[in-house]
Amino acid sequence: MRHMTTGRLRDDPDFRRYWLARALSITGSMVTAIALPVLVYRLSGSTVLTAVVTALESAPYLLTGLFAGALADRWNRRRTMVTADAVNAVLVGSVPVAHLLGVLTVVQVLIVAFTVQAVYTFFDGANFGALPVLVGRARVAQANSAVWTASSLIELLVPPATGLLLAVLDPASLLTLDALSFAASAFAVRGIVRAMSESRDGQPPLRPKVILNDIGDGLRFLVRHAGVRTMTIIGSVQSFAGGGFMALIVVWCDRVLDIGTSGLRFGLVWGVWGIGGLIAALSLPRLLKRMPPAAITLYALPVSALLGVLSPLSPNWIVASLALLVWGSAYVLVIVNAVSYRQQVTPENLLGRVNTAGRMLSWGVGWTLGSVVGGLLGNALGPRTGMVLMGLFGCAGVVFAWTSPLRSADLQHSSTADVQ
Repeated sequence: MRHMTTGRLRDDPDFRRYWLARALSITGSMVTAIALPVLVYRLSGSTVLTAVVTALESAPYLLTGLFAGALADRWNRRRTMVTADAVNAVLVGSVPVAHLLGVLTVVQVLIVAFTVQAVYTFFDGANFGALPVLVGRARVAQANSAVWTASSLIELLVPPATGLLLAVLDPASLLTLDALSFAASAFAVRGIVRAMSESRDGQPPLRPKVILNDIGDGLRFLVRHAGVRTMTIIGSVQSFAGGGFMALIVVWCDRVLDIGTSGLRFGLVWGVWGIGGLIAALSLPRLLKRMPPAAITLYALPVSALLGVLSPLSPNWIVASLALLVWGSAYVLVIVNAVSYRQQVTPENLLGRVNTAGRMLSWGVGWTLGSVVGGLLGNALGPRTGMVLMGLFGCAGVVFAWTSPLRSADLQHSSTADVQ
């Protein structure tokens, strides 16, 4: 079997299939990310329940993330990704079906939101390990940049379109697009020819004690590797602040910016983040040629923290869009840089475990707690005050980063040397 781990990614047919699968899935998930909280808000009118939807995007990582990563390192990654996509197509599709039958409830929406993300942890664990094997470690940052570029374009184009569709369609009906995107993603991943896992021969039989030992191996690597450990903590703090903001964004648009929960302005405020993400994704490969990953995190993080505080103070939707543009650039740059770094320095047999453990701590713990705390603060003090208070937590990440091993000369140089 020919392994294509050099040359242009666009000339690699297997990477094109992988990229297509991610683009399709991201498109559907972006529609759901907007439609689902709007659906709950319209069904319940509750700030807290709307915030719970955001929390449920990440909470499953607390329960299944470590196990999903360990199992993904043992199972066939392609098969795991296809199965997860197929199951989620059915789960998401149950919401528009229930709406069509007139039996949809808030409880079902919340259960589906949680279960879909629980299943997705298995896709994520396999995906983290699959990409470095598929494209080679030297091209991981370039591959992640290509995926995030697509993601950013989708975040730019889909929210305004979704906002317009919400003006004429029920949000439950829009979830049909996400169900179809999961199905299409499964077909694209199934078509990848090259292996996305190395040989698993010689592994001990699957038993609870073995799985717990596998999880322990991943956690030990994360804790002992100074760069991975530090970037994971920074990601957790940033996710805490970001989760609190996103938990309140629908209510903020409606009650503070006075642009409602549908229409072009609503879609633009939500989607301008995608322009910032696009800038970050396109910039990362070029920045990595000039500075190590540690330096990128150190310089992007203060910008992200500052805009996390200033964005909620925007007097109108135009200023809010400009602030979110800058914040999105810095925020996404920190995230993509950290993910690429982890994938480059982690041994292949630990890729799923280490990356899902890192994602559990940043996304699962940070984003979930931030969403809950943000929802409670927004309910008690108002969405704008709640958002500002959550944004201030991002400043703690800046202090930690600039007093951490990321500043050391050894780590600055080893960050790039590890991937040679």
